[in-house]
Amino acid sequence: MKEVRLTPNQKIDLEALHDASRDKRVCDRIKAVLLRSEGWSTSMIAQALRLHETSITRHIDDYVSKNKLAPENGGSQPYLNETQTDEVVSHLMQHTYRCSYEIIEYIFKTYQIRFSISGLNKWLHQHNFSYKYPKGVPHKFDEEKQANFIEKYTELKAQTVDEPILFMDAMHPTQATKVSCGWIKTGHDKSIETTGSRTRLNLVGAIDLNDLAAAQVKRYEKVNGETIQHFFTELRAHHGSDKRIHLILDGAGYHRAQVVKDKANELNIELHYLPPYSPNLNPIERLWKIMNEHVRNNKYFATAKEFRDRIDEFFSQTLPKIGDILGSRINDNFQVLNSAS
Repeated sequence: MKEVRLTPNQKIDLEALHDASRDKRVCDRIKAVLLRSEGWSTSMIAQALRLHETSITRHIDDYVSKNKLAPENGGSQPYLNETQTDEVVSHLMQHTYRCSYEIIEYIFKTYQIRFSISGLNKWLHQHNFSYKYPKGVPHKFDEEKQANFIEKYTELKAQTVDEPILFMDAMHPTQATKVSCGWIKTGHDKSIETTGSRTRLNLVGAIDLNDLAAAQVKRYEKVNGETIQHFFTELRAHHGSDKRIHLILDGAGYHRAQVVKDKANELNIELHYLPPYSPNLNPIERLWKIMNEHVRNNKYFATAKEFRDRIDEFFSQTLPKIGDILGSRINDNFQVLNSAS
């Protein structure tokens, strides 16, 4: 009898279909597949389901070779006509389902047509659907303002030859374990120690897309108008000359404080504010993501000191080594967010 290997999502779909199915024969086939994937032998499955071993072998072979779960006389082949197909495609463009069985139930309730999991998955692929994460976007962004910013930024780059253009942002990473995806052997779980510590750091950073390895990142007790002024002074000292610095930043209250604007003017730093809710237009947001990948994702920190040291090590040692190869991920290939996409 053939081996059966199921992903966690496939197991979830099969178990859900088992719960939803009223056909005992389909339920038996699903149970046979699930038990085989858990290492049960043919005789053990046959005894548990009170079926002959040859039936179990046939059920398993049907699933492995043809993804078949329904018996030969299990009903007509599911079929959506052209109008129904367009309606389902439109529905799926507006609603995101996590599991195949949810779509199966929607189609059955709407059109009284029952797909198998394999049949639905084939239908989804035929109509250009794939299983992937949706893209989260801020709910208040303004497409027109984002387009206007990109246009002005393009003009600024063309007009500014020797004056640096920097992107600035603050970040507040926490010591709490940041669990994320990783490669794990099929059929196995992997445990990671976690902590709910609320210890957090307050980072303020600025990057020049022409020299990512030289990013300026400072750690402060808190982020307010006073620390932003101090950071401006650090930027001016780093760049040395009195040449004007163009600094692109979001509209946080402490960025717009008059004392901050006065300090920027004093240091010959011209401030350019991003449109509201536009992290996609600030490349330093991607630097924070890369920092998380190297330091925080699936990492447990026993002490706050260890947490701080690892963050500091990334910016002082790791980033200077990898900065030259980050251009494909941290750049100004901006795109306007589209709520309909």
